[in-house]
Amino acid sequence: MFKELEEDGRLVYTVTQISNEIKLILEDSYPAVWIQGEISNFKLYNSGHMYFNVKDSNAQIKAVMFKNVNIDLKFAPQDGIKVLVYGRINSYPKNGDYQIIVNHMEQYGKGELYEAYEQLKKKLEAEGLFNENVKKTIPDIVNKIGVVTSRDGAALHDILKVIDSLNVNVEVLVYSVRVQGEEAQKEIPKAITYLNLYHKDLDVLLVGRGGGSVEDLWAFNTEPVARAIFGSKIPIVSCIGHEVDFTIADFVADMRAPTPSAAAEMILRKRSGIEKHVEFLKESLYNAVSFILDDRAGKLNGLMSSRALLKPYLIYEEKIAYVDSLYSRLLNNIQNLYEVKFEKLKDVAHKLDIVSPISVLKRGFAVCFDSNNKIIRETKNINTGDIVNIKLFSGNFTAKVETKQY
Repeated sequence: MFKELEEDGRLVYTVTQISNEIKLILEDSYPAVWIQGEISNFKLYNSGHMYFNVKDSNAQIKAVMFKNVNIDLKFAPQDGIKVLVYGRINSYPKNGDYQIIVNHMEQYGKGELYEAYEQLKKKLEAEGLFNENVKKTIPDIVNKIGVVTSRDGAALHDILKVIDSLNVNVEVLVYSVRVQGEEAQKEIPKAITYLNLYHKDLDVLLVGRGGGSVEDLWAFNTEPVARAIFGSKIPIVSCIGHEVDFTIADFVADMRAPTPSAAAEMILRKRSGIEKHVEFLKESLYNAVSFILDDRAGKLNGLMSSRALLKPYLIYEEKIAYVDSLYSRLLNNIQNLYEVKFEKLKDVAHKLDIVSPISVLKRGFAVCFDSNNKIIRETKNINTGDIVNIKLFSGNFTAKVETKQY
């Protein structure tokens, strides 16, 4: 397993040799061991196998519990829970790692982080920070988005990628902060406060980061972050890359998205749908207008090829002939009416002529008038010696009454 160098007698191992030696020592020394610690970075794969870390305040060891043994677990493992695990130590020479293959696991109280999480959750819930009635509505149309996350993290990249894929015209304002560690719980509230003060035109804030262990995500389980989210006038979507578990920030936020990319899709989905509907209406309107224009163009072409435009004088000639016909009919009607009226007039004139005083005088009668030019109808109205005027059919004369008879 080793090579002796002739010049100085040193023993030299290859990497593979020493790794295999360590593997044998570890596995032979710890064929079965109980380990107490807190679960961290727990993941359940589709295969059913569980991968996680068992840690305390100073160290951690990787662990795996395969499906055939974890199927009978009496509890649901999650980050922050204290456990007792039983298994054997296993080493992988290829990458120099070692882990415990867990054959049995039981709950051993709850971890400090889990206890702190539960206490803060109960406190804030009692104060009404989780109340659905006070949550702000995310606008249907989002034009300007604020993002509070690390400039260098995967979360920002995922959000911008989704915005680009949806092909929506939105403005994105990024306030870069640390998203884990002690400073994160100071910088995140500061960012939210700043954006509320100086960028009130933001439609929504996305606050989050990519996935990680419970320790990595802990800033989003702190009271300063929770109160900053609750106090924001701008609607906030929490988007922390952990699809299964909830942080305190998720409970306080106006909307919770399982991942940063999902957050971008959720807030822009309605806008995208509305824009598509507007495009549909625009296309429908265009088609309707095109149909009307085509129809009117057809009618216009028909009119342009009509006799009225090609030979307008024909219509003029027809109208002149029609007017002449009406004029002729009018004259005939007037003539006929005149003749009828004239015959009636002659008849009336004849009748009048029969009873006319002139006709009576013409037949030899006369009319006598006294000196006052009054008609003398009876002899008692005159005396002997009166001068009377006598009117004949033609002319008149005066006479002196010599005698009168009654």
